[in-house]
Amino acid sequence: MKRLADILGSFILLLLLAVPMLIIAAAIRLESTGHAIFRQKRAGLGGRLFTMLKFRTMRADVDPYGRSPRSADDNRLTRLGRWLRETSLDELPQLINVLGGQMSLVGPRPLYERQARQWDDRQRRRLDVRPGITGYAQAYGRASLPLEDKIEMDIFYVDNRSLWLDARILLKTMLNMFTGQADVYEHRYSREKENESD
Repeated sequence: MKRLADILGSFILLLLLAVPMLIIAAAIRLESTGHAIFRQKRAGLGGRLFTMLKFRTMRADVDPYGRSPRSADDNRLTRLGRWLRETSLDELPQLINVLGGQMSLVGPRPLYERQARQWDDRQRRRLDVRPGITGYAQAYGRASLPLEDKIEMDIFYVDNRSLWLDARILLKTMLNMFTGQADVYEHRYSREKENESD
């Protein structure tokens, strides 16, 4: 049922948002040099690597695996990219990942392979489900949470996942977006590893 919901949901959203997504892509290309779509390898279901898609929000010449911006003043961000991040519209291309089966609409956010290698067996349980465009940790804390707390919330989601919980997470995510409550700039990546990125 969850996979069916992912297929139907991502297909319908891609149809509805095709024109806005093309406009965003064109605007990115007009504002700065580089591709409109940013591609990055992430750990997915079972730890298998896949290419995650996003709208590019930073200059094309920056390190794609550098730390995440910690404020809107980060000079790596383009003007349009700053707006895309703060509205979470940069995540829209991941609907293609959902339709292709690499991601789900709801699930733990996909992190880097190097991070997955550092987890113990309990933490790696977050890889037992497809990563999501949004998740429990993103809806109820997002960038304000350090990595350790996000992982605990992800494990809670794995243990308690249901279509009802997915619906709650999607609703909370949309409320955060429309009310401007989504905290997109991380305050503290990790209590143990302050210099890595998520």
